[in-house]
Amino acid sequence: MAVPSPTPGVMITVVGPSGAGKDSLINLARLHYRDDPRIGFVQRVITRPADGATEDHVPATVELFDILEREGRFAVTWGAHGLRYGIPAETLEEIAAGRILIANGSRAAIDRFRAAYRDLAVIEITARPQVIASRLARRGREGADEIQKRLLRDTGAWQPDCPYARVDNSGSLEEAAEQLYAAVETLAAARTSGI
Repeated sequence: MAVPSPTPGVMITVVGPSGAGKDSLINLARLHYRDDPRIGFVQRVITRPADGATEDHVPATVELFDILEREGRFAVTWGAHGLRYGIPAETLEEIAAGRILIANGSRAAIDRFRAAYRDLAVIEITARPQVIASRLARRGREGADEIQKRLLRDTGAWQPDCPYARVDNSGSLEEAAEQLYAAVETLAAARTSGI
């Protein structure tokens, strides 16, 4: 078991609507921070086959996911769009040892993240509706009706009750990536200064 660090780490969960570009930005951040021992990236377990094109996740059947959940192998689980998602329980020890972890999360699961991680921060990835619609159409997973339903979901002036930053990914991916790195550094600095 990891020895707790004098300064605990933090779970930074990245959230936002499908088509906002979370996977693309997290993939760039993984490259950006590949030589930084402070920061790690969580590999989620998802009841979806691996496609090699977006997120590097651990695929699981619904039956296997249920077994892992019963065995306490997840710190957080949630369901969305007919899929199940799990954050491995090992992340709790990593954060206790002082690491900063970045996980692809869900706005609907923030309360579950909050219950699991004492030190939680959120980065929300946003984009203009027409940009999201175009990206979803190019992705080809949803038809026009499903895309419209996704766009109509009300996100409002959403903000969690923890340290928070917002990244607008309506423009170039490189510009949004720079915003993301700045947000990670700000949230990490707030953690180490005790803010």
